[in-house]
Amino acid sequence: MESVDQMGRQVPVPSAPQRIVSLVPSKTELLYDLGLGERVVGITKFCIHPETWFKTKHRVGGTKKVDMEKVRALKPDLIIGNKEENDRSDIEALSAEFPVWMSDVRDLPGALEMIEGIGALTGTQEKAASLTKGIDAAFEGLGKREEPRTVAYLIWREPFMAAGHGTFVDDMLQRCGLVNVFDEGDARYPEFSAQGLAEADPEVVLLSSEPYPFQEKHIAEINMILPGTPVRLVDGELFSWYGSRLLKAPGYFNGLSIV
Repeated sequence: MESVDQMGRQVPVPSAPQRIVSLVPSKTELLYDLGLGERVVGITKFCIHPETWFKTKHRVGGTKKVDMEKVRALKPDLIIGNKEENDRSDIEALSAEFPVWMSDVRDLPGALEMIEGIGALTGTQEKAASLTKGIDAAFEGLGKREEPRTVAYLIWREPFMAAGHGTFVDDMLQRCGLVNVFDEGDARYPEFSAQGLAEADPEVVLLSSEPYPFQEKHIAEINMILPGTPVRLVDGELFSWYGSRLLKAPGYFNGLSIV
C-alpha cells in the first residue's frame, strides 16, 4: 500500500510489515507500546527504552550515523525515521533500497498524528487510538501558570545551545505557561555565549538531561552567569520524546518546581 508520511512523501509499505527498523528512540518505545514485539528487528544504540529491547534487539548504529550493512542484513520491510533526528544522506540512501516512513514532529498535534500514522502502518490502529486518547486526557490535566514566566531550556554547553523556535520542546514549554526567551527568529537550536544568556535574562533556566547530560555541577556555572535566577535540572526525555512517553509528561510537568 502507499502511505504518505509527515514529510509528504509517498512511501510503498507492505500491508502488514513484519521486519521493522526504528531509527528514533522515542519511536522505538512507541513500537513497543503498540505491541509490535518480534516485528521490530532493529534499533539504534540510543534506543534505550524499553531496556529489554536495548539488550536484545540488533543495533544498526546511531541516529546520525546508520550502518547500512547492518540494516541490509536485517532485510527490513519498513524503516521508521525522523526529519530532525536522522541524517538526510542516510535517509536518502536507505530510501533507495527500503520503504522509509519519516515523521516531522514539532508540536503535540503532530505527535498525535504521527502515533496514529504508525498505528495505521502497522495494523495497530486500536492501540494507537487508545494511546492518543490517553495522551489527550493527560494534557487536559496539565496545569498552566497563570502568570507566564520567561525560560531558557538549555540542551548543550561549549557552546551553549537552547531549544528554540518551532521545536517540540518549545511547544511543551508553552503548554506549561512558560515563555521561551530563545523563541525568536528561525533558529531551532540557537547557539550563544554566556553573555548572550545573561542578556536574554530568563526568569528560570532549565538544564536538560539530553542530549548534553547536564548535572548538578552545571547549576553553579549558570548561577555565575545569572545570579539569583532559579536553575532546574529536568528530564529531557519527558520534554522531547514525542511517542508514548507523552502519557507521563503532563504529570511530570505538574510536579516541577519552577519558582
